[in-house]
Amino acid sequence: MAHKKKTGKTPFPSKDEILEFIRDSAERVGKREIARAFNLKGDARIKLKQVLRELQDEGHIDRGRGKRFAEPGTLPEVTVVVITGTDTDGEVLARPQNWDADDLGPAPVIYMAPQRHGEQALGEGDRALARLKCIDAQTYEGKVIRVIAAAPPRVLGILKFDDEGRARILPTDKKHRAELMVTRDDTGDAVDGDLVRAEIKPGRHLGLRWAKVIESLHEPGAAKSVSLIAIHQHDIPTEFSDEAVQEAEVMGPAPLEEREDLRDVPLVTIDGADARDFDDAVWAEPDPDEKNPGGWHLIVAIADVSWYVRPGMALDEDAYLRGNSVYFPDRCVPMLPEALSTGWCSLVPFEERPCMAAHLWIDASGELKRHRFTRALMRSAARLTYSQVQTARDGSTDETTAPLMEGVIGPLYAAYEALEGARRRRGTLELDLPERRITLDDDGVVTGVELRERWDSHRLIEEFMILANVAAAETLEKKKKPCMYRVHDAPALDKLEALREFLASLDLSLPRGQVRPAQFNRILSRVENTPYVHMVNEVVLRSQSQAEYTPTNIGHFGLALKRYCHFTSPIRRYSDLLVHRALVQGLHLGDGGLGKKHPDFTDMGGHLSSTERRAAAAERDAVSRFTASYLADRTGATFPGRITGVTRFGLFVTLDGIGGDGLIPIRTLPDDYYIHDEAQHTLTGRRNGLTFRLGETLKVVLEEADPVSGGMILSLPDEAYPAPWQDWTTDRPGGGRKARRKQGAKTRKAAKKDKARKATGRAKGKQTRKR
Repeated sequence: MAHKKKTGKTPFPSKDEILEFIRDSAERVGKREIARAFNLKGDARIKLKQVLRELQDEGHIDRGRGKRFAEPGTLPEVTVVVITGTDTDGEVLARPQNWDADDLGPAPVIYMAPQRHGEQALGEGDRALARLKCIDAQTYEGKVIRVIAAAPPRVLGILKFDDEGRARILPTDKKHRAELMVTRDDTGDAVDGDLVRAEIKPGRHLGLRWAKVIESLHEPGAAKSVSLIAIHQHDIPTEFSDEAVQEAEVMGPAPLEEREDLRDVPLVTIDGADARDFDDAVWAEPDPDEKNPGGWHLIVAIADVSWYVRPGMALDEDAYLRGNSVYFPDRCVPMLPEALSTGWCSLVPFEERPCMAAHLWIDASGELKRHRFTRALMRSAARLTYSQVQTARDGSTDETTAPLMEGVIGPLYAAYEALEGARRRRGTLELDLPERRITLDDDGVVTGVELRERWDSHRLIEEFMILANVAAAETLEKKKKPCMYRVHDAPALDKLEALREFLASLDLSLPRGQVRPAQFNRILSRVENTPYVHMVNEVVLRSQSQAEYTPTNIGHFGLALKRYCHFTSPIRRYSDLLVHRALVQGLHLGDGGLGKKHPDFTDMGGHLSSTERRAAAAERDAVSRFTASYLADRTGATFPGRITGVTRFGLFVTLDGIGGDGLIPIRTLPDDYYIHDEAQHTLTGRRNGLTFRLGETLKVVLEEADPVSGGMILSLPDEAYPAPWQDWTTDRPGGGRKARRKQGAKTRKAAKKDKARKATGRAKGKQTRKR
């Protein structure tokens, strides 16, 4: 609705018209602006004041600073914000300090502008008075006016003593780079190298910040463990209750009784060489049914955790609190005590173990024809590794795999080929997501960092597990029992629009309307073996929604499945334990079901999604610290890498082969003012025309690698962008003033376009998506 200044006698506006004017205004407006818009004078202005008071009393508008008005839930131009952390691109996020979520709903997201050079970076928990600029109803940009609380009250760090006995704390958080001094009286019983939790003292002394150690967190013999930092930084529970430990230690073998006897079936486990527990075993044979020519009968056997962990037990309470196991290069924080996680619930070879068995029948094309779940007793025929199975498949057997080739490994691969065909026809999203592998010596020192190889043996187990998960969801739906679905929604419309805009710059198109994973695959195949392959994979990944647990089924977009749950890892995922209990109850398989009173799957799904994200973040942080430790003595070296993040304050670069991530601060780029185009994922120099784009390959110099925080600082080699880029007073060969004016016009046009796009909406969900 457009409001024009009117002349002559004007009817007084209705409340709806006033509210629409306030709603359509980009900024908060006052009585003066409203009166001018409707040409109100004299007595009409007095009446306007009364109407505005009524609208405020009725809750339709809020009155802010300077007697300005806006809709409830909008933020004033200047307010106090609390820093909540960073997103996956490293942008600092904040929320309003005074926000009533019960009345107003979720708080808007505030993206904070980078601090000026020399100012202390904002950290989680900091408070600041900020000037806000509204981008849309749920997104603001903030600029710090004054920091109110420059540091959190507590900090996690490594205590260090120098040769003269002076102590200091090296913070583990990348956002708190300044060291903290500690007096000898404030170190407690902590020793050099200990991971400590400390309170930061107010003010400064001798120009330094000081702290007091309140807790030493190191375990005996783990003085150099970087995993412990991630564990405590993310508040991952590590201690089981005494009751839970006692319950686990008195457990014993499960009786055969009414279980199916699978002890003579040569089920095998196939895991990584560094696997710490074995919760799934597989087997396949040609389907003897003549009505299913070329079909296969598969068995996926999963440790029967529901037999040992029942609702109401201390074991159950501790497992739910954890939500899942957390895996680090040097240790595991298990969901269950060792007596179960590596004992009765681990399918160790040649030992009798209770299991939940999924019998699955597929046709020659890999389509699931029917399925049946039973409780069983099994005996694993072998503990195999992915590399061992793949090597045997490729023709080099060993003493373990040789006798298994004809009756076990051969049929497994034949069934997998049928499943792989079904996967291709279904159109599962095929993103290239490399994973790092850290190798350590006996002292915990990093000896290597490499990207994990992906073989058909990995994909074989994945396809068998996916099939069993689908069958579990179908069974629970048929039995009308609650199911904790693993859902993955289709990408949000605003993210798809941003992706289309980006792909258009590469002459690639994404059809409008409802998208399917296969459409993304076609785009990925078009850029394969081109310089854009990594860049497009990154951008497609960022457009995806995040998978989560919920009792409401919306399907799994990435796997192109109508229904999907997690059934195959109850030893390390509580969501799977819930599915097992629902199957036990729905199929009348004995004790260990959900119980008479079903738990609230909605609340539980939110909790389990949260603990999963917590675990993933802790695992990433630990790998970053191990990688930084590995590279700490190689500062000054040059590495090939590619840009995996473009932000307003610099470039994130992943080192090729090693996989470590580092930041090139924007201040270290060739001297210029750089424009950040969020839609195109670029930083472009206003004058020099240099453009840095997501996915671009480049060489970088390692300036700093901090094992404590896991942060790495990189720079560009001087010879890559020589000094003439910084000389703007004379013409350059091949450039000149005319070329610079032309480039300047292009970058200004790009900046204007970016500003207009931000005014209409901004993609807010930037976390790495995990299926």
